[in-house]
Amino acid sequence: MKTQVEGIKLEIIQGDIAAQEDMEAVVNAANAHLKPGGGVAGALHKAAGPGLEQEGSKFAPIKPGEAVITGGHNLPNDYVIHCLGPVYGKDEPSDKLLASCYKEALRIADENNISSVAFPALSTGIFGYPMEDAAKIAFETIFEKAKELNKVSHIRFVLFDKKSYDVHENVLSEIKN
Repeated sequence: MKTQVEGIKLEIIQGDIAAQEDMEAVVNAANAHLKPGGGVAGALHKAAGPGLEQEGSKFAPIKPGEAVITGGHNLPNDYVIHCLGPVYGKDEPSDKLLASCYKEALRIADENNISSVAFPALSTGIFGYPMEDAAKIAFETIFEKAKELNKVSHIRFVLFDKKSYDVHENVLSEIKN
């Protein structure tokens, strides 16, 4: 699914976040210490190689809602923006912290003259955020932040499975209308 928000191309695809060759930056659903883990962090660290963890360690630990940027190392992307999303039911206010992840990632991308950025569904894996609620926060935040962006012209959501894709497609359709 593709749409436009304030002149920015916004799309949703099903795929592998570590294989987004046409995107300048990918967003890592990071842990506080920016170490390899499961899910998105595991996939990105595996593809990027040990340099990603080494570079990231100087920024650790980060707090929920925060984001930092590193190089892409062996990924096909120039940059990785690491965001620590909230653990649902633990890190509060979870909605504000999750929105902050998207705001901070987009701010960092814009400040670094990055035109294209790919996001996973932050906090929806082992951090337990309900997918539909997380998608609503993500898209509402992007719609709000889009008018402030000068460099970012392409935002992609890369969803791991069909169910996640369908949820994001439905939420985006609702928000657009």
